[in-house]
Amino acid sequence: MKFAKHFVAGVAMVVALTSIASAQEKVAAEPGRATFRAKQLLGAKVSIEGNTQVGTIDDIVLDDHGNVDYLIVANEDNRLVTVPWDAAQFNAQKRTAFVPIAPERYKTVPSYTAEQYPVYSTPAYRTQTYQYYGLTPGQERRAIRRGAVRP
Repeated sequence: MKFAKHFVAGVAMVVALTSIASAQEKVAAEPGRATFRAKQLLGAKVSIEGNTQVGTIDDIVLDDHGNVDYLIVANEDNRLVTVPWDAAQFNAQKRTAFVPIAPERYKTVPSYTAEQYPVYSTPAYRTQTYQYYGLTPGQERRAIRRGAVRP
């Protein structure tokens, strides 16, 4: 009798988990709103103005609300550069990201190593990083500015 109860409970759990996974796979993006999976971003090639390749997306940084705040780009020399999410334009099918910044300006963006990450959440770091890309912290997210998502 105990075996039957455990067996039925196990089958019910498998059915429930399968239903949840199936429902998650069927969730479609809202019309006009781009969505990306982390594995589409990680490893994507990054280029800047002049079709200059600068590295690949090595990591992503989320804010305390779960929104992507920054992309971490690994250069050829394994130095890391922080790019605000709002500065990047993606082509998910080609797994590429374009950042509209001149090569001369990009060379001035501070880089770091995996052994000494910056504190991404400090207001000074955020302001400085955004300024390198011609952005201002606190601007509405790119999707909202485009009108694809209502605030």
